[in-house]
Amino acid sequence: MENGKQTIHKRKKGVPEQWQILSVLMAIYDFIAIHGAYFLALLARFDFKYSEIRPIYLSAYFGFITIYALCALVVFWFFRLYRSLWAYASFAELVRTLEACLITGVAHIIGITVLFGRMPISYYFGGILLQTVLLVGIRFSYRFILYERSKRLPAGGPEGRIMLIGAGSSGQMILRDLNSKGAQSNRVVCIIDDDPNKQGRFVEDVPVVGGREDILTNVDKYRVNKIYLAIPSATAEQKRDILSICNETDCQLKQLPGMYQFVKGEISVSAMQDVSMEDLLGREPVRADMEEVFAFIHGKRVLVTGGGGSIGSELCRQIAAHEPEQLVIFDIYENNAYDIQLELRDKYPELNLVTLIGSVRDSRRMFQVFDTYRPQIVYHAAAHKHVPLMEDSPCEAIKNNALGTYKTAYAAMVHGCERFVLISTDKAVNPTNVMGASKRLCEMIVQCFDAKIKAGKADELPQLFTHVGYENADKDGTGRVFREAKTEFVAVRFGNVLGSNGSVIPIFQRQIEKGGPVTVTHPDIIRYFMTIPEAVSLVMLAGTYAHGGEIFVLDMGSPVKIDTLARNMIKHAGLRPDVDIQIEYTGLRPGEKLYEEKLMAEEGLRKTDNKLIHIGNPIPFDQDQLLIELQALMDAAYANKADIREQLIATVPTFHPVGTSQPTPAEQKKAG
Repeated sequence: MENGKQTIHKRKKGVPEQWQILSVLMAIYDFIAIHGAYFLALLARFDFKYSEIRPIYLSAYFGFITIYALCALVVFWFFRLYRSLWAYASFAELVRTLEACLITGVAHIIGITVLFGRMPISYYFGGILLQTVLLVGIRFSYRFILYERSKRLPAGGPEGRIMLIGAGSSGQMILRDLNSKGAQSNRVVCIIDDDPNKQGRFVEDVPVVGGREDILTNVDKYRVNKIYLAIPSATAEQKRDILSICNETDCQLKQLPGMYQFVKGEISVSAMQDVSMEDLLGREPVRADMEEVFAFIHGKRVLVTGGGGSIGSELCRQIAAHEPEQLVIFDIYENNAYDIQLELRDKYPELNLVTLIGSVRDSRRMFQVFDTYRPQIVYHAAAHKHVPLMEDSPCEAIKNNALGTYKTAYAAMVHGCERFVLISTDKAVNPTNVMGASKRLCEMIVQCFDAKIKAGKADELPQLFTHVGYENADKDGTGRVFREAKTEFVAVRFGNVLGSNGSVIPIFQRQIEKGGPVTVTHPDIIRYFMTIPEAVSLVMLAGTYAHGGEIFVLDMGSPVKIDTLARNMIKHAGLRPDVDIQIEYTGLRPGEKLYEEKLMAEEGLRKTDNKLIHIGNPIPFDQDQLLIELQALMDAAYANKADIREQLIATVPTFHPVGTSQPTPAEQKKAG
């Protein structure tokens, strides 16, 4: 701290910076160079014989040159020739220097001719040419020396041999940035580009050795240990194809993040980022029309249950960014709720933010929250989601997921909430585990709520409240609260979320950091993946476009083989699968299946304005029977009965635990 104060003190006293000293020296050089350039031009006109120069020309030269040189320095200053970093000089600096020399040269012609008389033509043009050469030469000499030195430096260091993928504008910028720095530990030794017109040619003396099919060959040939992907305009699928080839090598991978940096002119080595697992999955993100979404949210009171979780917290971030009247975060885990509260208060100090702790299983607490804050939109993200844990604690899955959804939905309905959006999962499709079955039950619950409201029979929905003496929601006894119910209920179904709590990717990362082994349940197991922002955009779309009763489904592209994902992650870390890091197959966990389905066959799909987002046509089921069985499930769950799994099978016709036979479509339809 003391050193910092001394530095500030020196600057206040006028001690010049190093660049200021260099600028003064550069100006002195320019002053001398200008004199020399025009004197040499005059001397050359008379065959370098000073005695033959006419006195009138000498008199004009000596009388004008110093005045001209001082005026030229002023022009150079306005052209920023004394404030540029010449070690990184580019075409822009060259243009400015040429423009300054041209302007001062024309001024010299006019000035000396008007004040002293006409000079030889060769003096005018020779002086301008020599002045330009001397000024440009000194300014670009340092960069040229660095460039030549970098070419002569051995690139044998283990950290220094780079393959650049992309010989376009971005690739050339990266190459020039590396050369301008004269980096000793990093040198581009070859370039890959799929354009046949570029192959076999050179960029800054670096050969373009072939297309993507030549990556592996040239990694060995040029002893490459770093690969830089510099194609910001490439699609996610194109990146995936290239990166999958690069993953066959042991090289460190980096890439430019996207077109934004190219448009903004921010292409440099420092802009290179590590390749993420999202890039290796290779699917274009969902492009939602968020303007319409946020126009719907703007000025509304919004409640997010499970607001501290992976999906819930991202929902809160995006909602907070678009000025809701009030955002209420509700979560049972105070640490997560506190973290997102601090983040949002710091980023949005004007946000009307309320953070509450409680459980969706507590009906009195939920009614209190709705009574107090009257949310217009509810995003219900609170749920137990870990498959193996719910197999061991099925009653808790029913209490939290199914009954928590029912109680929250009931509170939303009787308090006049406009939209209720349930966060569901692809594990709800033909579920083979308790967690998936409980989420399918949640979908059936919100479909039942929506159907009863549309039929004007909301009063047939039972109060599944375990608290004795809790007053009826229909406080005035007229049934008005049920007749006027207007809430639109919708479910959103998507797959595994990258980076979420419990996601396979952070688990693999921790295992790799520890040196392995990486555990995969089965070599053939596949899953669909999406990013958290994609998941949240789908949830927001559902809340905006819902008409009630829909199950929104995201087309998540091709599923990913988990074994392949694990191997790619090991290679991505610069290690070799089954050599540096072992892969162990542990067997399917209780309730786990080899593949996840996004939609039951009977549901079908309807298109939306976004080609990657669809709406499933719900499977019909006996709603009154569901409500009866739901009461029985609640009693069994709170009694912690051991046979609750059998009751769940009876309530959810599509639920067939691992080891039982799967129903045919006809059987499913009959069961529905």
